[in-house]
Amino acid sequence: MRKIIAALQVSLDGLIEGPNGELDWVASWEDAFDLLTQVDTFVLGGGMYPGYEQYWGAVMSNPRDVLPFTGRPATEGEIEYARIAGRTPHIVLSTTLRDVAWKNTSIVRTVEAIRELKRQPGADIHAVGGAGLVKSLFDAGLIDEFRLVVQPVVLGAGKSLFSGVADRHALRLVNAETMPNGAVRLTYHT
Repeated sequence: MRKIIAALQVSLDGLIEGPNGELDWVASWEDAFDLLTQVDTFVLGGGMYPGYEQYWGAVMSNPRDVLPFTGRPATEGEIEYARIAGRTPHIVLSTTLRDVAWKNTSIVRTVEAIRELKRQPGADIHAVGGAGLVKSLFDAGLIDEFRLVVQPVVLGAGKSLFSGVADRHALRLVNAETMPNGAVRLTYHT
């Protein structure tokens, strides 16, 4: 069976965005997880999807322009991510989102639809985020692996990656490595 890999950037205090939705503490949104070569589907939550579509659509249409959320042009790694994302199927789990503009994107309404997707043949699945999606998939026992890039910043307040997770979960560390910018990449199996 395919694996679902949740790969996210977090602050040292376990937050995925600042108190007002700030994302400026992440220097780049490129594939810091070494993940893109092993996945063939991206899964996103309905809350995260509109911003994702806006950001990566802007990178694809004009990567040298100032981008939303970061206020800077795309990095070379972000341009490569956008190219791969542009040809990769995206599934959005949402009970409220009605339509999407990103090509190769469809909406599913239930976690069971993601479970069925996992049973289908193919490469692994990248659970892009956000926190609500991760919580739903984790509580349903669908996440097989976490790849977290822990950025060397304390935000103090904001949205927690694991807020509201139903039960205690023991994870097994399988890799830890320091990155050049002082971040740490951690891989855990569930």
